[in-house]
Amino acid sequence: MADVAQPVGILKQIGLIAGLRWRMLHNNLRRKQNRLDLLGLIIGGVLAGALVLGVCFVLFEGARGFVYSGNTTWLSLIFWAIFAWWQLSPIVVAGFGVSFDFRKLLRFPMSFGTFYIIALAYGLADFSGLAAVCWLVSVVIGAISAQISLLFPMVAVGLLFVLFNVTLERLLGSWLERWLAQRRSRELFFAGFILLMLGLQLLGPLMNRFGNSVGPWLMRALPYFAYFPASLAGKSVGAASAGNYREFMLAAGGIACYALFFGSLLWLRFAAQYRGEELSESQAPEKTVRKTVRRETAEGTLGLMSPQIAAVIRKEFRYLLRNGFAAMVLLIPPILVFALISQSSLLQFMGSKGLSPELFFPSFVAYIVLILMAPAYNSFAYENTGVQTYFTAPLQFRDVFLGKNFVQVCLIVTELTLCIAAFCYRVGAPSAPIFLATLAAIVFTVVGQLSIANWSSLSFPRKLAFGQVHGQRQSRMAVLIAFAAQILLFGISSLVLGLGRWTGDRWLPAKVFALLAAAAVGGYVAALDALTSYAEKKKETLIEALCR
Repeated sequence: MADVAQPVGILKQIGLIAGLRWRMLHNNLRRKQNRLDLLGLIIGGVLAGALVLGVCFVLFEGARGFVYSGNTTWLSLIFWAIFAWWQLSPIVVAGFGVSFDFRKLLRFPMSFGTFYIIALAYGLADFSGLAAVCWLVSVVIGAISAQISLLFPMVAVGLLFVLFNVTLERLLGSWLERWLAQRRSRELFFAGFILLMLGLQLLGPLMNRFGNSVGPWLMRALPYFAYFPASLAGKSVGAASAGNYREFMLAAGGIACYALFFGSLLWLRFAAQYRGEELSESQAPEKTVRKTVRRETAEGTLGLMSPQIAAVIRKEFRYLLRNGFAAMVLLIPPILVFALISQSSLLQFMGSKGLSPELFFPSFVAYIVLILMAPAYNSFAYENTGVQTYFTAPLQFRDVFLGKNFVQVCLIVTELTLCIAAFCYRVGAPSAPIFLATLAAIVFTVVGQLSIANWSSLSFPRKLAFGQVHGQRQSRMAVLIAFAAQILLFGISSLVLGLGRWTGDRWLPAKVFALLAAAAVGGYVAALDALTSYAEKKKETLIEALCR
C-alpha cells in the first residue's frame, strides 16, 4: 500500500501536523487541570502583552524620531537591542526555547524539509521571539510613518533580520541542549557560571581604576562592529534613506549571508537529529560490585524529628545535591547581593542621597525571599514516579510537607544569614526597630507562603527533570499563584512599614509583624491536616502529572 499512496507535499505535511497539534490541544482542554493551565497562560500572556506593547510604543517613537531627524544610522542601536534580547532572553528566562520538544515530530512520517521548517518556525513560538517580532514591526512602522519611501527597504531588512535571529537562536539552543545533555558538561557550565558571577564583583573596582583607558579601546573596536547584522541593518536603512541603493543591497546581502551561513549549520544540526541522534548520558555496562547496605542508625533521625520527616529531609538534600541547576538558582541571590554591596558606588550613592541603611535593608531581604520561595510552589517537581511512595509508605502527607518545608526554611535562613551579615559589615546595620521588624516580616512572609505553596504543589503539579534546562517550565497557574501571594504579602509588609513612618512610632512595625507572624504560624499548623486530606483527593492528579 505504501507504493500506491500518493506522496504528500511539504505544505500538506505542515497542515497535517498543525491540525494534529490543534486536535491534541482541544482534547487536552477536556481536563480541568489543563483548562486552568490555559487560563494561567492567558492571564500571563495579557500581562506580558502589556509590557511588549509599552516597549513597542517606545521603539515606534524612537525609530520615527531617528528617521525624521535624518539620523537613520542610529537605528543600529535598536537592532542591537532586539538582537541581544532575542539571543539572551531564551537562555536566561525561557530555557533555550519553547517547551515543546520538536524532536517528537519524528514519530510522524515527514520529510526532512518539513521537519526543518517546523523546527525553525517553533523559534517564533516562544515569548522572546514573538516580542522581538512585535518590536521589529513597530520599528518598521515608525520608520515608514516618517518616510514612506522606506517601505520596501524596511520590510526587506526586517524579514532578513528575523530570519537571521530565529536561525541563530535555534542553532545556539540546539547546540547548548546537546552540550548540556552530559552531566560533566552541566557541571562545567555550573562552575563557569559561578566564576562569572564572582568575577562580576571585580568589574566595579576595575572600571574605577582603568575606566579612563577603556574609552580609547572601545572607540577602536567600534568600527569592527559595523560588519555584524545589527549594524548592517541600520546601515542599510540609512543608505536607502539617502537613495544609495547599491550600498543598501550590499548591507542587506550581508545580513542574508549571515542567515544563509547559520541556516546551513542549523541544517547540519537538524540533520543529525533527523537521523535519530539520542541525547543521553547512559554509561556502558559495568561489572556488578556487591555493596554493603548501611543501616540508618538512631543518630540519623535528625534529633527529635520522627523517622518519616527525617527521611524526607535527607531525600530533599540529596535531590538538591544531584540537581546542579536548582542549586545554581539558590546561589544567584546571595551572589548578586554580594556583588552589589561590594561596589563602592553604592556607598557613594547612599551618601550623596542621604539614605540610611534601614531603607535598603528590607529591600534586600525581600528580594532574597522572593527568589528562594519560588520553587516551593511546585515542591513535587522532581519526584517523578517516586511520588507514589508517599501514598504507600506508612506516613501522612503532613510529614512530607514538614520535611520539604523544613529544608526550604533552612536554605532561606542560611542565605539570609550570610547576606545580612555581609550587608551589615559592608553597608551598615539598620536601627534595632527596623532590624527586628524585618526579621518578624521574614517569618510572616515565608510561613504565610508555605501553606499556599503546599496547596499549589498539590493542585498544579508539573514534572521537571534533574539537570535539564530545555523545556523546564512551571505550571502557569502555579506561577500566577506565586506572584499573587508574594505581591499580597509584600504589599502588606510595605503598608506596615509605611504605617510606622507615618505614625512616628518606630516600634509599631515590629509589634504588628510579630502578631502577623504568630497568626501565619498558627495558620500553617492548622492547614497541615487539611492539606493531608486534600492530598488524598488530588492523588490521581498528582500521580498522572508526575509519572507520565
